[in-house]
Order: sequence, then structure tokens, then C-alpha cells
Amino acid sequence: MSLEEIKNAQKKTVGTKQTLKAVKKGTAKKVFVAEDAEAHVTADVIKLCKEKDIPLVRVPSMKELGKACDIKVGAATAAVLE
Repeated sequence: MSLEEIKNAQKKTVGTKQTLKAVKKGTAKKVFVAEDAEAHVTADVIKLCKEKDIPLVRVPSMKELGKACDIKVGAATAAVLE
């Protein structure tokens, strides 16, 4: 399962602002996006990942992504860092 990668990552970001920052800086190796997150929240991250050719993994829900990131709330985006 792809969520294992974010769960076991030594370095990661959780949340759209932090993930966007990591993608802009070029430190994001792989980005996870929750499909049930609002489009206006994830659109910039998705667009930038495509521009910078960073692998994008779609996750069914924010709840699942948050749980994989070991937080008690949902997460719209997260990234594994280099």
C-alpha cells in the first residue's frame, strides 16, 4: 500500500502550506493528495507537482492520509521529503 511510504518516512510534511513549500524548494520526493479534499485547497500543489515532475499519489480520504501521517485530524496533502 502506498500509504506505508508516508507512514514510515523519516522526513515528511503534513498539510497544504508545508507541502507546497517543500515542492517549491525541491525537497519533496513524492506528494500524497486526498481525493475528498476541496479542489481549491489541493489545486496549487497538484499543478506544481506536474510542472516539477514530482510523483503524485492519490489517497481516498483526508482521514486516511491524516492517520498515515500520525495526526488525529485529516490531511489534504502530505509529502515525503529527501
